[in-house]
Amino acid sequence: MVSALARWRGQPEKRSAFRKGFPGFFSSHGGDMDRREEEYMLHLAAEFARFRDLVVLWATHPWERDARLAHHVLHHHHHHPPAVVVEVACARSADELLGARRAYQALFHRSLEEDVAHRARDKPYCSLLVGLVSAYRYEGPRVDKEVAKAEAEALGAAVKRAGNGKLVENDEVLRILTTRSKPHLVQTFMYYKEMHGRHVEEDLRQRGEETLLETVLCLVAPAKYFSQVIEGALRDSADHHGKEALTRVAVTRSDHDMDDIRAAYHQQFGAKLEDVIAAKAHGHYRDALLSLVGAGNSSV
Repeated sequence: MVSALARWRGQPEKRSAFRKGFPGFFSSHGGDMDRREEEYMLHLAAEFARFRDLVVLWATHPWERDARLAHHVLHHHHHHPPAVVVEVACARSADELLGARRAYQALFHRSLEEDVAHRARDKPYCSLLVGLVSAYRYEGPRVDKEVAKAEAEALGAAVKRAGNGKLVENDEVLRILTTRSKPHLVQTFMYYKEMHGRHVEEDLRQRGEETLLETVLCLVAPAKYFSQVIEGALRDSADHHGKEALTRVAVTRSDHDMDDIRAAYHQQFGAKLEDVIAAKAHGHYRDALLSLVGAGNSSV
């Protein structure tokens, strides 16, 4: 298109031929004019916008990127979906989260913690999110198995005592999820399975504890979590926020665990991620997504 701008200068017949060559985008109107089809133009505009957003997100420093992602969801989504904040808090290293918090203060002149506390103040998951974004977790390999076992028992007891109440507001559950290292949580959830005969994710899903479930998966099984986010974003019924998640995950995970995400997607949904993206996305946006997910290097 950029080349055509120069080559077709002063040749309106070239642009007329161009319009006639795209009957889906233009249609004859009264014989003297080729009228553009607004529905197709809206689709085209959306694809350009997605490609633009992907490139901008990709080029941005990871700390600033996370800060802006969190700020956007806190300030521009009426329902404040917590998933983006959970991802920033749980799928990053301790230093990466600290960097995002510093970037947030530099960009917006307030802390991420205070914005989360204020914006989510009426939500049952408010204390959970504040604890997650405030954490600086130990990242070494050492785990006290006796403590992990005791906390597995405590989690099971909390599930039983909660009844019809919200487990996401339980102080003991919040303490464990917002302070313990990821290896410790993996061990704790292994003991939970041994003690109660089912995975903690099953109990959370059965109780409808969506934010706790996202938190647990993001902390101990990020590839599984992000493959599920991508699957939801690729559904025909996905809303605008859901579709944004595809760009977000492709960019933020491309340098980390995208091979694991592709494998998890294939295992859970029985299809190759790159094949689904190729079928659902279009144009340069599709090509950029395929490059980020590493389709050319896939062995799955």
